[in-house]
Amino acid sequence: MAKRIDVNDVNIYYGKFHAVSDVTLSVPPKHVTAFIGPSGCGKSTVLRTLNRMHEVIPGARVEGKVLLDGENIYAPSVDPVQVRRTIGMVFQSPNPFPTMSIKDNVLAGLKLGGEKNRQRLDEIAEHALRGANLWNEVKDRLNKPGGGLSGGQQQRLCIARAIAVQPDVLLMDEPCSALDPISTLAIEDLISDLKQDYTIVIVTHNMQQAARVSDQTGFFNVPGVGESGRLVEINDTEKIFSNPDEQATEDYISGRFG
Repeated sequence: MAKRIDVNDVNIYYGKFHAVSDVTLSVPPKHVTAFIGPSGCGKSTVLRTLNRMHEVIPGARVEGKVLLDGENIYAPSVDPVQVRRTIGMVFQSPNPFPTMSIKDNVLAGLKLGGEKNRQRLDEIAEHALRGANLWNEVKDRLNKPGGGLSGGQQQRLCIARAIAVQPDVLLMDEPCSALDPISTLAIEDLISDLKQDYTIVIVTHNMQQAARVSDQTGFFNVPGVGESGRLVEINDTEKIFSNPDEQATEDYISGRFG
């Protein structure tokens, strides 16, 4: 079941450096939310706080609340491993396990979690590969290494691996930046399909991509050298790209900076 995310007064630090200041936003269920902005503005950092990936970096910490259907994922009683099962992530470059078979790539998370029922694993593998729109391309070579697929196929394999553990939310950190235009369109079509079942947050440097795939867009910026990244505004994507509330957003979208 897709879930809602609410970020309340979040501040993010790397050691003493205050990387991102005072972020408050909501991500509706079964919507695609895009984060855009210049390099170094904190959009990927914010994305990683949504499933506690940020805290694996030594010295990193988060203040404020990130609520998943009302539950604070940073509460002391919450297991970060379970958070990352519920809120899956797809990274910038495809990262399948290259010598592991296509099927075992998809099932890696489940096997790590102790699932041993072979029939259930087979069903989940097919379901996940169909969900990633990859089944028809690989069904006859499931035991071949995942590293033998094309870049676009590898990224869809990573998406299949993420959805195999049945998350409620999918985070995507520039998932098309390493792909050719045809593979990029395939991923964008897939994102449109996946939002029927998942809450999706995507970071992208490609503003046309944000306009194509997202329902709402948040613009992040850094006011000056050495200052913290900030969320300038977040709104319906159509409004952000046609009539934003803030001049800084207008300047970025129109190419005046960034």
